[in-house]
Amino acid sequence: MSVELLFSILDHAGVFLFAVSGGIIAARNRLDPFGAAILGAVTGMGGGTLRDMILGSLPVYWVNAPEYLALALIGGIAGYYASALVTSGKGIRLKALVWADAAGLSVFCVIGAQAGLAAGAHWSIAALTGVMSAAFGGLLRDIIVNEVPLILRAEIYALAALAGASAYIIAVQMGVMTSVAALGAAALAFTIRGAAILFGWSLPPIGRVD
Repeated sequence: MSVELLFSILDHAGVFLFAVSGGIIAARNRLDPFGAAILGAVTGMGGGTLRDMILGSLPVYWVNAPEYLALALIGGIAGYYASALVTSGKGIRLKALVWADAAGLSVFCVIGAQAGLAAGAHWSIAALTGVMSAAFGGLLRDIIVNEVPLILRAEIYALAALAGASAYIIAVQMGVMTSVAALGAAALAFTIRGAAILFGWSLPPIGRVD
């Protein structure tokens, strides 16, 4: 498999997975199918849109590739109706949401870091664009439905994206095959985020300040 094909697959998968999470949260908040489609599009493409704007890659990636919009809309609707079929309550929907979000995060932190490197940005900026790609679609999603964004909660979230983006950048700089670096970094981000979900890993809060 070529590197270009691998990144294309990862990019499309990330858009779909994040869009699914948008559809799930739309169902949890009792939005209609149109709202789910819009929330899926915002979630699936929001982080990448911001990344391209920061890097000056205009027009943003999905303008000349409308299949991304179609994929995001489909993902939002799929997440919405799949979530609506669950009859066991909000607990299962929440679990589906956080795991779909974790999968999207693990993919997009690598995609964002690669975009930064390809644009000739400093490694620190490439790490930042990795985090932006991975976290800001979900940030917009949660703000729209008036929930505290996952990135701002106690559980390790942005750090998982930063770890994946940084691992990819370091591996590439060390001469590791790009495809191996991408898959390994995505797996690392997913492992860290998954462990945080399963074991409740979090950064220690400062405590209440009156």
